[in-house]
Amino acid sequence: MRGFAKFLAFLLLLIVIVAGAAWFWAGRQPGPAVQFRQPDKFIGQTSELDLMVQSPQGQLSRLDVTIEQNGKSFPVFALNQPTQATTRQDSADRFYVMRPIGKRSIPELQAGPARIVVHAARPVLRGMRQVETQTTRDVQVRLEPPRVAVVSTFHYVNLGGAEFVVYRATPADVESGVRVGDRVYPGFPGSAVGIKTDPAIRVAFFALAYDQDLKTPISVYARDPAGNLAVTALDHMPFPKPFSHSTIPIDSWVERVVPPIVENTPELKQAAASDDLVQTFVHINSDLRKENTKTIADLAKKTAPEMMWSEPFEPLVNAAVEAKFADFRTYTYKGKEIDRQVHLGFDLAVTQQVPIKAAQRGVVVHAAYLGIYGNCVIIDHGLGVQTLYGHLSSIGVKVGDKVEKGQVIGRSGMTGLAAGDHLHFTVLVNGTAVNPVEWWDLKWMQDRVFRKIMEAGGSVT
Repeated sequence: MRGFAKFLAFLLLLIVIVAGAAWFWAGRQPGPAVQFRQPDKFIGQTSELDLMVQSPQGQLSRLDVTIEQNGKSFPVFALNQPTQATTRQDSADRFYVMRPIGKRSIPELQAGPARIVVHAARPVLRGMRQVETQTTRDVQVRLEPPRVAVVSTFHYVNLGGAEFVVYRATPADVESGVRVGDRVYPGFPGSAVGIKTDPAIRVAFFALAYDQDLKTPISVYARDPAGNLAVTALDHMPFPKPFSHSTIPIDSWVERVVPPIVENTPELKQAAASDDLVQTFVHINSDLRKENTKTIADLAKKTAPEMMWSEPFEPLVNAAVEAKFADFRTYTYKGKEIDRQVHLGFDLAVTQQVPIKAAQRGVVVHAAYLGIYGNCVIIDHGLGVQTLYGHLSSIGVKVGDKVEKGQVIGRSGMTGLAAGDHLHFTVLVNGTAVNPVEWWDLKWMQDRVFRKIMEAGGSVT
């Protein structure tokens, strides 16, 4: 009996040691990992909380979020009472919480410092113990909206054309620009055009795109880092512009243009293998055209915060105009309609492989093959304004090169979707194609751009 009692004592001691080790091990396990996705540094009138919590097997026994300010604590979220919140789980171990946390949803918030506090816990040892995490983020509650006011006058904008505005936006850290319907055009410091007397001055180019209504609302906005927004209508006068319509038979040139585009566009090769020639053409003319448009829009983000020109842009001299801006085209094959697209540029032809010159001073942001445009150069001139030169037979510049107005950048050709040797020329405002005719016109440049700069205290040499 004495030996059995010793055995029981030893067994009990072993159980206690194992249980203690397990308890100790459980306490050393990491708690849920908390990541703040929003807000970053500020809370405003309509700010949002976006929180990701990562926990093994997605197990959470507690998740509480509060905002602490001036000795008070405001509940934001509780796992057992997820009111006003949207939750989702996109994997086995990641849980997301989204809900408004601005002044409009928590009226007690005051301007000044605050802290977001997150308590999260997960069960271990089959729920016998919890491991916890506390994560905090210090923020500033910012409630006063920005201010924005238009300074320039007489804003006349043609359908498919561009315009320029000078405005004031405060405080200094606001993001601002122009909204034309659902399209946004960023603003730049007034120092970009020589306006240095007032640091609140901003300038922006914007466009009324060919496919927008003349009644499209145009406004200037300013948004601070807390998300507070100020908007003021831009007094303007829009003008209609007629656009041409044409029919383009592809019979005589489709066999020449499609294979090189497929060869230079790897993502097309698989689709082209299963399509006939005409189907591939339609895919190029529609789907690839959209992809190219997205690439061009992305390049607009590389614009410089300065206006690099002080005179009109230069057209290709002695050129015949083969197609104008916003030509609504119907494409046919063997007399049957196969596609419809809009041609957003000017097609200019002289003779074969003529030198193509930069229309204005700038920096090359693209110099390579680009789908329907073939060999293509895009030059940034600052403030969101860029020019595109398509269908080149050869390219004579590279990305990053600084070019002067009139400098040769390549030679004309028929690469991409081109039936013959010509230059496809486009002016872009923040990635939106606009009518190049305006940019070639000294009177337009003086009245729409230079006048406003000088009236606001800037200088144009």
